[in-house]
Amino acid sequence: MTHTPDTDVPALRRLHPDPATLELEELYAGLTLPAGTAEQPAWVGLCMVTSLDGAVSVEGRSGGLGGPADLLALSRLRGSNDVSIVGAGTVREERYGPLTGGAARRADRERRGLAPSPRLAIITSSGRLDPELPVFGDPAERPMVLVSGSAEPDALTTLAGVAEVHVIDEASISPHTIVERMVSLGFRRILCEGGPRLNQAMLASDLIDEAFLTLAPTAVGGPASRIVHGDTEVRRDLDLISVLEHGGDLLLRYRHPRHRQLTDH
Repeated sequence: MTHTPDTDVPALRRLHPDPATLELEELYAGLTLPAGTAEQPAWVGLCMVTSLDGAVSVEGRSGGLGGPADLLALSRLRGSNDVSIVGAGTVREERYGPLTGGAARRADRERRGLAPSPRLAIITSSGRLDPELPVFGDPAERPMVLVSGSAEPDALTTLAGVAEVHVIDEASISPHTIVERMVSLGFRRILCEGGPRLNQAMLASDLIDEAFLTLAPTAVGGPASRIVHGDTEVRRDLDLISVLEHGGDLLLRYRHPRHRQLTDH
């Protein structure tokens, strides 16, 4: 659907494919991540925002990057999945809260056969998470915590009071184990929300099926981490699916070449 945009409100422009001017509310409207296949039992989407020079944050928070379209994209992606996985460092730095969402998003998820809200799974080797963090603030929306078997017993006891704890018998929780545990719990549509080291692990294991990236028209410099960060260089080539622009933000969608037979979803 095309429209004549208000001159005071940035238009959402689809640059690829099929250039058009859209309503902002059309951004990823109705998106549902695939539920995997018999050969690949889960689908993993990656969602991140970055500056022009690759920084993942400003003053330690990604909220300093991206505008209204990026916020809507994140909400739509959280409307498309079964579970979001996120590293403990990102939960602390970004002050994560429960992923309950508004009434409209919950109703829309239910219409598409999803649970009203996605689950949240926090990945931590140490288990050192402050029980007073906002993410633990709603007893009705207790997050899962995947914690390594090397965590201190006191940390596990603390977490058990505020979260659904899954102890993984590994010193460092592997990406394949994360996905296997999610699938065993019935969560086959997985959204990876970072941080950079979790992204690196998922990418190195070739588990990223799709990437949703907002490129903000901002240069940051300084010590900020890249959206993918690790000790080993890993190259993965992806296919460009769509490009949208809003207020200078570019919203880029990529898909793994193993899914070239798929139509858009």
